[in-house]
Amino acid sequence: MSLLNEILTHNEQFVENQEYRNFQTDKFPDKKLVVLSCMDTRLVELLPKALNFKNGDVKVIKNAGAVIAHPFGSIVRSLVVAVYELGAEEILVVGHHDCGMSGMDPDRTISSMKQRGITEETLSTLEHAGIDLHKWLEGFKNVSETVAHSVSVIQNHPLIAKDIPVHGLVIDPATGKLDVVVDGYK
Repeated sequence: MSLLNEILTHNEQFVENQEYRNFQTDKFPDKKLVVLSCMDTRLVELLPKALNFKNGDVKVIKNAGAVIAHPFGSIVRSLVVAVYELGAEEILVVGHHDCGMSGMDPDRTISSMKQRGITEETLSTLEHAGIDLHKWLEGFKNVSETVAHSVSVIQNHPLIAKDIPVHGLVIDPATGKLDVVVDGYK
């Protein structure tokens, strides 16, 4: 059975047994908070438990490394929607130790792309269109500095109101321990 079929079979039972009732809430975050975190698999259940969030408490945005790569990209757009349309009053950026983005090697990633069928012609076209894949795929060395940078991008963004506290934390994916990088109240 394929993974998709497994998912659909489970979903059919989930709906039939009305298990969704355990998760019913509305679209507005009860704790008036939006969280930007990494997409790491270890954080799927650990992050909400370590921060004492349940379904309906917060808006969650996930990407590789909890990094804001572009101030007018989809991450900041999602933050703007969470604040102005969905009632979030605070923003929390959460990075983590042992992140896959730390020390990421663009050459290795590009090599893997080539092995999976991405052609030199495609890579050349992107390069000639002004896209620096090496820079775009570059990771980071220090998670605390990266979290502080993402917080700074948000705090200094012209579309984020100055009265919105923006916090930065780093979580240990093994224990759930949190370290404060930026206290948005200060």
